[in-house]
Amino acid sequence: MVLKDILAISGEPGLFRFIAQGKNAIIVEHLETKKRSSVYGSAKVSSLEDIAIFTDTEDMPLARVFDLIHEKENGGPAVDVRTDGSGLKSWFEGILPDYAKERVYTSDIRKIALWYNILHKLDLLLKEEPEQPAEVVAEKEDTEAVPAKKKKKSSAGAKK
Repeated sequence: MVLKDILAISGEPGLFRFIAQGKNAIIVEHLETKKRSSVYGSAKVSSLEDIAIFTDTEDMPLARVFDLIHEKENGGPAVDVRTDGSGLKSWFEGILPDYAKERVYTSDIRKIALWYNILHKLDLLLKEEPEQPAEVVAEKEDTEAVPAKKKKKSSAGAKK
């Protein structure tokens, strides 16, 4: 998933898209209402790209967790966020069996399901293109690039 410009702001419901950097604040747009607002430096802002889920082995990026939810739900929406705590935990364990149960709280699982459902509803769950090795990319660019002919300068009208 491409989550670079999607933001979660502490104390604000929903998700936001980064629009621009101001002098003392950032300009964001609420994904659902499309209202723009300023967020000042005192607010806690997190990019979804920077969020990871604790597992028993290593931290898993939220984008990968969203991919797993997408696979498990066959491209449909996630579990309803109003489900009771034990239901949410069993649903999340079906997606990520080795998540750190003592470090990932029910409120975290509820947020993940809510964010996934918002992104799903707005068709923002786009798979990232797998990165190709640098030499393959360079070779591809060489074959696609067509050398441009240089224009010759005419001497007509030139001062001597």
